[in-house]
Amino acid sequence: MRRATLAPAAIALAAGLTLTACSSKSPEPHVKVDGAFMPAPPTGEMAAGFFVVHNDGGADTLTSASSTIAEQVTLHTTKGGEMTQKSSFAVPADGELDFARGGNHLMFEGLKRRPEEGDKVEVKLHFAKSGTVTVTFPVKAATYDPAPHSSHGPHPSHESHTSQ
Repeated sequence: MRRATLAPAAIALAAGLTLTACSSKSPEPHVKVDGAFMPAPPTGEMAAGFFVVHNDGGADTLTSASSTIAEQVTLHTTKGGEMTQKSSFAVPADGELDFARGGNHLMFEGLKRRPEEGDKVEVKLHFAKSGTVTVTFPVKAATYDPAPHSSHGPHPSHESHTSQ
């Protein structure tokens, strides 16, 4: 009789362990981009772009960006008032990578046309593991600066999708 009592307990324990294993987070990154915008540039030579990458999985790396509106799009950071070009940015596991005024940003160099307020600019963000994520950057007023974001607060949602 004792065996019959242990068998259901063993089955319940095995099922619980299986469910625990299935519910753990994936080691693969799962990136989503929102809050994207481009301030209307004062000249037709260069523009900047800002956004937030949310990652609900394993670590990834933003390796580059591209857009048909510019000859090249480069990754930059600003620290202590000095802007420096970067070759990539780490996207932390279960974290965020923020591109905001006064910090990390995209530089659109050699603009093929000057984007005007109200336009939408398509940008491809290239990740080492997640592939390419296409994001629509609405062009905002040159002085536009969104309220500081929080991982617990609302974010303006913008179209993005992954294509590898």
